[in-house]
Order: sequence, then C-alpha cells, then structure tokens
Amino acid sequence: MADGIPLPDGPGFLSRAPELAALESLLRDARTGRGGALVLRGDAGIGKTALLERAVAAVPGPRRLRARGIGTDALPYGALHELCEPVLAAAETLPEPQREAVEVVFALRDGRRPEPSRLGLAVRALLAAGRPAVCLVDDAHALDPDSARVLAFAARRARTAPVAFLFAGRDEPGLRHFAGLPAHRLDGLGRDDAAALFGSRFRLPLDERVRDRLVDESRGNPGAVLEAQREAATEPTGGYAPPPGPPPDLDPRALPARTRRLLLLAAAEPLGDPALLWKAAALLGIGTDAAAPAEEAGLLHLGARVLFAHPRLRSSVHAAAAPADRRAAHAALAEATARTDPDRRAWHRAQSVVAPDEAVAAELEASVPRARARGGLAAAGAFLGRAAALTPDPARRAARALTAARLQLGAGNPETASSLLATATAGPLDVRGRALAALLAARLGLRTGRCGDAVAPLLAAARDLAPHDRPRAREACLDALAAGLVAGRLGEHPLTRAARAATGGEPGRHPADLLLDAIGRQLTRGHAAAAPHLRTAVDAFLAAPDGRDHLSAWLACGAATDLWDDGAWRALAERQLAAAHRTGARGVLPLALRQLALAHVHAGEFDDAAALVAEARATTDPWNVTAPLLADLVLTAWRGDGERLDRLTGTAARVARDRGHGQLLSVLDHATSVLHNGAGRYETALRSARRAARHDDPGLHAFVPSEVVEAAVRAGRPELAEPVMDLLVERTRAAGTGWADGIGLRSRALLTAGPGAEDLFREAIHALERTRAVPQLARTRLLYGEWLRREARRGDARAQLRRAHETLASIGAAGFAARAARELAACGDRPARPGATPLERLTPQETRIALLVADGATSKEAARELFLSPRTVDAHLRNIFRKLGLTSRRQLRDLKPQLPASKVG
Repeated sequence: MADGIPLPDGPGFLSRAPELAALESLLRDARTGRGGALVLRGDAGIGKTALLERAVAAVPGPRRLRARGIGTDALPYGALHELCEPVLAAAETLPEPQREAVEVVFALRDGRRPEPSRLGLAVRALLAAGRPAVCLVDDAHALDPDSARVLAFAARRARTAPVAFLFAGRDEPGLRHFAGLPAHRLDGLGRDDAAALFGSRFRLPLDERVRDRLVDESRGNPGAVLEAQREAATEPTGGYAPPPGPPPDLDPRALPARTRRLLLLAAAEPLGDPALLWKAAALLGIGTDAAAPAEEAGLLHLGARVLFAHPRLRSSVHAAAAPADRRAAHAALAEATARTDPDRRAWHRAQSVVAPDEAVAAELEASVPRARARGGLAAAGAFLGRAAALTPDPARRAARALTAARLQLGAGNPETASSLLATATAGPLDVRGRALAALLAARLGLRTGRCGDAVAPLLAAARDLAPHDRPRAREACLDALAAGLVAGRLGEHPLTRAARAATGGEPGRHPADLLLDAIGRQLTRGHAAAAPHLRTAVDAFLAAPDGRDHLSAWLACGAATDLWDDGAWRALAERQLAAAHRTGARGVLPLALRQLALAHVHAGEFDDAAALVAEARATTDPWNVTAPLLADLVLTAWRGDGERLDRLTGTAARVARDRGHGQLLSVLDHATSVLHNGAGRYETALRSARRAARHDDPGLHAFVPSEVVEAAVRAGRPELAEPVMDLLVERTRAAGTGWADGIGLRSRALLTAGPGAEDLFREAIHALERTRAVPQLARTRLLYGEWLRREARRGDARAQLRRAHETLASIGAAGFAARAARELAACGDRPARPGATPLERLTPQETRIALLVADGATSKEAARELFLSPRTVDAHLRNIFRKLGLTSRRQLRDLKPQLPASKVG
C-alpha cells in the first residue's frame, strides 16, 4: 500500500465511516451494472489506499484492475496500459473504431493517435467487457497526463457501464484532471482513533506519557502514527531516549543558537512536558523568546505538550548536537526533574556525565525495577548497561554488563547485547558469571550460525551452570533441546545429544523441568511412553501464574498439539503472547505470534492468523525470519494460494539450507501436501506428506499423518497409508480428545471399504463438532460427501457438500472450497457465489419454498404445490432457517420483500 496504513479491520476506520459507505455503495452499484467514480483526496499517509482496499474487500465480485501514478518518469499512457493490460484480449469484441483506438495507443497496430473522447469511450467499454470491474488508481496526482485525461473522461461517463473508478491522490496539481468528479477529502484521525491505532500494533511496554506524546506528534496522520510505532518498537531504551533515525528534510541549523539549544532540550525530554522544558531552559539561561523562531519555522509547537513537526525531527536534533551540548541539556533536565520521578532523573543524570561515577551508576541500578515496569526489558537493559559503563570497579562493571546483556537479548536487541557481553567478558567474572557469559554467547551464536551447531555449547553451558544456578541451567538445556528440534532432519546427531541430556536424572517439579523431561522422553522412547509426561508438563504450564515460563511456552504449545489438545494450545499461545507484550520480551515475541497464528489457522480464523503473521514479520530480526515464515507457509497452503506458496518455498528452502533448519523443511512439506490435497493433486500431495511423515518431527504429529492417508487413498495407493495409519491410531486413541478422535475416525473411514465407512464418517463429524478445528470439520464433511456421491446417494451428498463448501468458502480455504464446488457440480448442484449474502445463498428450490411459506403456506401445502413430500419441504426449511439465522416462520414472512424472486423459474 502506498499509505502503509492499518490492517483492514484495525482501528482508524471509525472516523472514515461516511467515505467507506460511499465507496461500498459505488461498488455495489457497479456489481449490478451501474458504474460511477469517486476521488479520495488527502495528504501522504492519511489512509487513502487502505480505505480503498477495505471497501473493495467488503464488496467481492467485480474484477479488480489497478494502476499507480509514478510521476515525471511515466511514459505516455503508461498508467492506462497498466490498468487495461489484464483485459486487453477483450479489445477484439469492441466495435472497430474503438478497437482501433485501443490497439493504436497500446502499439498493437500502426495508426494516428486517437481523439481523447474516442479513446475514453473505448477504454470504458474495454474495462466493462465480460463482467463488472472496479478500477483502483492510486497516486492519481502523479499519473501521466495522457492517462489522466482518458481515465477522467471514462469516469465521467461510467454511469451507464458496470465499472467503478476509484482514484486516490494528494492535493497536488496533477489531481486537477479529476475536477468535477465526486470527491471526499480525508483528514487526520481523531485523537482516540489515533491512539487506538498506535496501540493496535504496539503492545510492548512504553511509558504512557511518551506514548501520548508520540500520538500527538503524529497529528492524526495514520502513516505518521505507524512510523512512530515502528520507531518505538525498535528503540533500545524503552522510551527513555529519542530513537535513532535518519533526519527529515527540516533543518534547524539556520536558527539562532539559543533556539537550537531549546530544541535540543525538547528533544532530550521524551515526555513533551512544557513545564519541565521551561524549568530546564531557565537553568541554562534560555528565555521564552527562544521558542519563536522554531515555531515560525514550523519545527516546534508549544501548547499543552511540546511537539515536534515530525517524530524523527526529535531524533535528528538530539543526534546532531555536540556531545558537550547534549550533556548540558541532560544535566539541566536532571536538575529540573522532580524527585517524584527518580528513574527519569537518574537517566538524565547518567547522560550528563562522562567519567565513571559509582554514585550515578548505583542510582541507575536502583531505578531498574521501575524502568522495567514502565519500559520493559529494553528499558531495564538500557539502565543497567549505562550503569555498567559508569562503574569504576571492574568486577562490578562486568557483572552489571552481563545482566544488561541478558536483558537486551530478551528484549530482542542482539547487537546491544553482544556489545555488553564483550564488556562483561573483558572483566573479572566468577565461575557462575563465566558460565552465564558462555550461555549468552551460545544464544547469540544461534542467531548467526546453524541450529545444530548451537547444541553443544548450550549443553556445555548447562553443565557448567548446574552446580551454581539450576534455573539458568534448565534454560540452557531447554535452549539446546529447542535448537535440536529446530535442526530436525538436518541435525539428527545434535538432537540425540540434546534429548539424552534432557532425560538425565530425576526431573524437578518446575513446569520447564517437566517439559524438558517429557520432550526428551518423546525423542528417545517414543510418543506412547512420553504422552503421560507431556500431559503433566502441559498441565503444569496451564496451572502456572500468567507470564511465568513464557520463554519456553512455545515448546509447551508444541507438546499440546502432539497431545491433540487444541484448547491448551490456544490458551498457552495467548498467554505467552500476552506475557511477551507485557514484559517487552521481543526475543520470544515472534515465536509466540507464530504459535497463536497457527492456532488461528487451525480454527479457520485466517484473517486473524494473517494479522499475527504480519506482526511477527514487523517485530522479528533477520535471524528469526523462520518464525513468521513457518506460520505463513501453513496459512498460505490452507488458503489455496499456490503462487504465493511457490514464492515462499524458495525462501524457505534457502533459509533452511543456510541455517540448518530441518523443521522448516518438514513444515514446508506439510504445507505443500495441504495445498495439493485441496487442489485434488493427490500424487503430488502424497510425495510431500510422506516426506514429512518420514521424519516425524515433534510438534507436527497431529497434522502430517492425516494428509498422508487422504492423499494415498485418493491417489489410489491406500497401501502407502497403512504404516502411517497404525501410528495415527496409536496416538489418537491415547489422546482421547475430540480433535484426535475426529481425525482418527476420518482416516479410518477413508481406508474402510463398504458401508462401514459411513458410521466412521458420522462419528468423526460428531467428534470434530466439539473442537475448534473448523477447517478439519469442513474437510471431513467434504470427504463424507465425496464418499456419498460415489455411493450414488446424490441427495445426501449434496447436503454434506453444501455445508462443507459454505464453511470452506467463508473461512477462505479456496482450494478445498473449489474441490467441494466441483463435487457439488458433479451432483447437479451449484454452490453460492463468493461474497453472496445469506439470501443469495438459497438454492432455487429453497427460494420457492421460502416464498410459499412466507405467504403463509404450511409444509403440506408447499409440498403439494411443488410436488414434494412434506418431509422434504421440512428438510429444506431447516436449511433455509440455518442459512438465514431464523428460528420461526414469522421471521421468514418478515423477510419476504427481500427474497430473490428472480431465482424462481
């Protein structure tokens, strides 16, 4: 998106309700044959593109054609060609004069340049050819003039064609071509909406006063809100210092010296508190007249809060100042800061000194708990890291730097952590300190090396820590086990070493101890022997206070899926994510987001999963790119998007090879099998599923085997499913959950010949109806419907296939929905078109019955009229009530004016 504004369902759209309603109305008109045009005007970042995308998503059906202005480098008719290129083949259907105009402009034939009016009419006809269309033209102010004139001409005459023209652009001269068209100007969001937008995507700890200042400085521009949000998320002090960033175009150097000093004070004071600013200014001898030049230049606004014209201007002013000037500003702010805010006072004081000073360092260290409560791990690490830099005693400096390094690594700042670790290891450390330093070095190495290579140093750190710090030794052993699991098929030897270490000795009663022992047993003794221990560990995590052990909760989520317990999986994922947000643990945030995204995919909540994947991509560092990638692979496969999965496959293969990430290859094989099972390409699905099953990665036990069974049976090679089926039966029976029972029964049904399969399908459906597994329930209905059709029971098959298709289409499982649609067509039925309203989803027969009953007919009367049995009419009525969400015939009578009578023939 050009504007880079919020997710389609995020905050910020409440202020846009009138514009959104106008856009959706225009698109609905185009869908019924009446076109039109609308121009959205507004500043960069104001949300024009996001609003267009939201409206288009809300009104499915029309073909979407896109173009974008690119400014002075554009070729004549360049944007017009971009817009029309997908439908150029339809030019053959145009009248000869119009066809000639189009083909000459697009260099498909020689000829004189056509008149703009003839070309405009030709373009309107071309865009409307075949089916309704919506033309999305972004950055319309930057279109090449030839394209702008033609598109404006076509848009003014769109009322008689099924084409909607939506233009978005800034108030610049290029937008004059669209004068006279209906237009809406987008202004900034209201403050509440801007604050909600900031909070929707930034959930790490941040001082509320800093948050308020960032929101106010954005002035309601969603793009500026999100930019401030991104800077706050990557700022390593938790809001105590201006984040680094490139300076904007505004330049304060031409201002008077006293004004520049005032700007520096304002930049160093992150709260935007005018009273504090003027108190500090007075200490430096700066009068109130110093503000006028900055205000006149548009750099600073002084009101209830001190606001810069651009969020990054604060950073650039602070970075450009001479070190001595920065220290003087912080010294004044430290003296001016009330003693009721001791942590900010300590921070400013620490920035004002150069030489080591134990009193200042101790004051910073004492402020760490308060800083952590306000700004999370990053703020705590920043305070302690600065304290270490100001500590005269080498041993104390090394200890403080080591703790600060651990905090910064947990906050997702590996570069800062590495620098602090170097400081720590340069000083004298005791035995425990050296072991902790080795653990941190191994964790940092995991970010740059191959996964399996990290196992040995992590196990060594665990061994050295065990006599001195059992909790940290447990963390190291869990890290080693996690590294081995991630290495998977590309690191079997390291995984075996980690598994043996995990099961050595009697486990403690701490949840992480129990999990370590359980996964170790799973790897060394098999799932059946480990299942009771996995259950104990998962229950211990569920019973632990919120936020406890969130560093290892993602491993507990994997254990919950191997136990087929989707309730525990979802609960643990939600708790881990909440704890990571609350504490600012950006190091584990992508892992928590990945687990919750996968849980949403499992529940058929694909849009929610996509939002979590996007957040994971935005908050991860290059090392952890696998976390969002794993979830994206599975989500993309379920959505049936083969082109996107092909692109992701190349990335996944490269990352797996470079990082030794064997688990990623298994997830890729699983995702590929889901995609091809949905598309009905069973041989391809079978190859991928068998490859994933061969390695039997923990965390995938509940997902891979059923894909093997379905692909093998549908490919006509059921014998290849037998070994996997034996394992699946063993694991699902031991689990005893609805999810396990449903998948196990469905897989047995696929391998059962004759009428015995029907009972198994019915039992599977009943079991899955008690779970969160909406997509799997729909797939089971699809498989049952396919079986019924092959048994020549077309009426029963249609009932199952319709329900399967409705669910799969509504959640966005396009591949499986298309498969269900093909099966319905083979039964002589047709599914409702995508985006249809509940009334439009009624079949012609259901519509006839609904109209008769709405007129007061009884079931018997309707049956006589339509030559059906009363029982069949009642069955149709149940479907009608379910589709429309009704409970009585009286409600149906109230809907009669809206019933689609045109479907009755």
